[in-house]
Amino acid sequence: MVCIIGYDNLKRFLDIILSSMAVLVLWPLFLAIAILIKIDSNGPVLFRQKRICKHKKEFYILKFRTMKIDTPKDMPTHMVQNPEMYITRVGRILRKSSLDEIPQIFNILKGEMSIVGPRPALWNQYDLIEERDKYGANNIDPGLTGWAQINGRDELPIDVKAKLDGEYANKMCFIFDAEIFFKTIFSILLRDGVKEGAR
Repeated sequence: MVCIIGYDNLKRFLDIILSSMAVLVLWPLFLAIAILIKIDSNGPVLFRQKRICKHKKEFYILKFRTMKIDTPKDMPTHMVQNPEMYITRVGRILRKSSLDEIPQIFNILKGEMSIVGPRPALWNQYDLIEERDKYGANNIDPGLTGWAQINGRDELPIDVKAKLDGEYANKMCFIFDAEIFFKTIFSILLRDGVKEGAR
């Protein structure tokens, strides 16, 4: 795999350019989704949740709210019992299409995330955070999508997910990022690896 020396700076530049373009192009979609969320259920348009970014610093990730306001907090959705009872009608569509994730464009602009990188762990996912330490995956910016997301997503055990995140950290480069980006599009269309609720 051919990688570019000093890719970190180029990666940040591309993040700023691409996320800025996304805001300009997608603002009508942002507005339409916000209106639908407010019509559909009580509560805020955006959902903020404490996550872990580079060097295990904390930040608040942004998503469109897809669940009712009485949903258990700080718990991955695939661990929630009977998640269907909490997901709103609009939320179901947003989750299936992954449109609930697009407010993270603003996290990218702020430098808290990158377009590609390990998905940011919840602040209390201690097992995942510890496992990522073994592979250096906590030393890079988390991403909107990542190598683990196109290789199993929610279905992956913690150790496998962390190993894939470490593999990305060691191989991070423009070509690898481009591969992950385009494979993510197909993964979203096929809904590969998405799991709602504990089994």
